Amino acid sequence: MSVETQIIEKLQAAFSPRALQVINESSQHAGHAGHDGSNESHFRVIIQADAFNDMNRLARHRAVHAALGDELIGRIHALALEING
Repeated sequence: MSVETQIIEKLQAAFSPRALQVINESSQHAGHAGHDGSNESHFRVIIQADAFNDMNRLARHRAVHAALGDELIGRIHALALEING
């Protein structure tokens, strides 16, 4: 299963988002540090869910990282997050 698919599945299960976009930006980083040739190293996540309503920015980021888990986070070199309640 691709990293992108895993991100989508884990975030949908954890937050039941109203909106979710997972954008693979890996090809934009070819030849740069962290690009391992897998084309699954750099991602941007845009998510909107009620679960984030009462959280500050740091808590939102921590919640997303916890939902993805250490194993998946360890496979990603860069993860840009845009999180809204």
